[in-house]
Amino acid sequence: MKSSANTSEELGLQLSLEDLGQPLIDTTFCILDVETTGTNSRHDLICEIGAVKVKGGETVGTFQTLVNPGVALPPQITVITGLTDAVLAPAPRIEQVITSLRQFIGDAVFVAHNASFDLGFVKAAFERAGITDFHPTVVDTLTLSRRLFRDEVRNFKLGTLAERFGIENRPSHRALDDALATRDLLYLLIERASGWGVTGLDDLVAVGKLSGHPQAKKLRLTESLPRSPGVYLMVDENNVVTYVGKATNLRQRVRSYFGNDERRSVIPMLRHLARIEHIETPDAFTAEVLERRLISSLAPRHNRVGRRKRRPVYVRLDTNELWPRLSIVHQARSQGQYLGPLSSRHQAEAVIEALQTAFPIRRCATHIGPRFVVDPDAAPCSAAQLGVAPCPCSGTADPAAHAKAVEGVAQAMMGEQRSVVETLSERMSQLATQQRFEEAAAVRDRLTSLLTATKTAQLVNAGLAAGTARFTLAGVDHEMNDGLLNLQHLGISHRFDTSEADTSAERVLVARMIQRAASQNRSIRHVSCSGEWRFPVPEVAIDRLKPSATDDAAVVDIDNTDLPAAE
Repeated sequence: MKSSANTSEELGLQLSLEDLGQPLIDTTFCILDVETTGTNSRHDLICEIGAVKVKGGETVGTFQTLVNPGVALPPQITVITGLTDAVLAPAPRIEQVITSLRQFIGDAVFVAHNASFDLGFVKAAFERAGITDFHPTVVDTLTLSRRLFRDEVRNFKLGTLAERFGIENRPSHRALDDALATRDLLYLLIERASGWGVTGLDDLVAVGKLSGHPQAKKLRLTESLPRSPGVYLMVDENNVVTYVGKATNLRQRVRSYFGNDERRSVIPMLRHLARIEHIETPDAFTAEVLERRLISSLAPRHNRVGRRKRRPVYVRLDTNELWPRLSIVHQARSQGQYLGPLSSRHQAEAVIEALQTAFPIRRCATHIGPRFVVDPDAAPCSAAQLGVAPCPCSGTADPAAHAKAVEGVAQAMMGEQRSVVETLSERMSQLATQQRFEEAAAVRDRLTSLLTATKTAQLVNAGLAAGTARFTLAGVDHEMNDGLLNLQHLGISHRFDTSEADTSAERVLVARMIQRAASQNRSIRHVSCSGEWRFPVPEVAIDRLKPSATDDAAVVDIDNTDLPAAE
């Protein structure tokens, strides 16, 4: 358990002469997370340790163990972590693992999210064991995130950052999961910091603590920028756009790059900056859309999010087959039923697993056409042998039962989610009762992916259903065609070719922003449309899932489609 009250940005870091200028690629990092019985390192104790050691972008070792603290766990810790006294009873005491932990960390740089918390507990455990040679260089991903992502997220919790930046390993309030998520965050932070000229360990530790700026003379480039919403483009001496950003106040935002004591002193982007172009917009909504369109078209090297255009991913229910099944495709055609676009193949796989867990639909990939003949020697597939799915290709499936399952899948893909939630929530409870917490968490994550996917699909479909629509948002008249914002309608023009923009991602962005305005702040007014106006799309009736004692918090927010606020 971690407490934000224990956050500290000043850890009293001491760098040795060997650390000064040490290239990050040659640095060994030990990313560590602990779960504890409370928040006070002097009185509370460690109940789980997870650590991963990396060098040069490669994982070179992992360390994971439960720890019997010798005291009863407070109920709130069980709720958050899923750990219980029964689970920890057979685990080793801290005295039995502390030497191995010290050897595993070695001379590596100590990395944690809110490092003062984890470091405090580890140091306290070492001191109790008589280990006095532990004085590591510390990198706090929380502090770095505050410096490097300060305008991009609503808070700096590990879970928020993982969701915002698409980190594959998601934190779960279990030590190794959180350590792996922190490792991925560290990679992202190093990549982001490299754009600020950070190449050595001392630079990484010092990010945001230096004052002054060698490129301050280029402040003159900001003199013509207005104090209004819009998009700014950093252009280098070769006439190449190197960065695109949005702002509600262009002048203030761009000038913040110079002379800010929370900014790195030497930034390659500014060192090669030749001029700053800007495009004014009537509001932050338009700026957000234009920024996304320019980034996906121009792929500026200093932008990371949205730079690469991704192929759309859909989950398909092939209703034209005699025995329909689910599959992952990249195009939504006329035949079959589709759910998407989804953010990644990983999400699509989770959606399929959730549907297959809730409904006994066939999983075998054999094509079964009108002339299909069952092989007399055909054996049921593994899923059928486990009793979780039928296997029509072996002739052992009940057509009526399978048709009922297909109907349930089809309804769930269209947004009828109550039966899925009830089925999978019951499954989570069963697994938690059996203390199979990791499996319960996996079911929860699949269900969350399904609910997110169906909600996103409903929003995109609402944008498409409107056809050509006109609406007023915060006093600005907008036009939307086929789910995309018509910038020409607003009189916005620029010299850049955006024909290669990621239209799939933009439809999601536009639909979510309209949904937010229509359902929350009520600042949107629908004027007319050639199709059907469906905003606001009805929200999911069940706001929260409450799996009993999984390895994450007992309350799991399923509404994770919020957009980051505009600058």
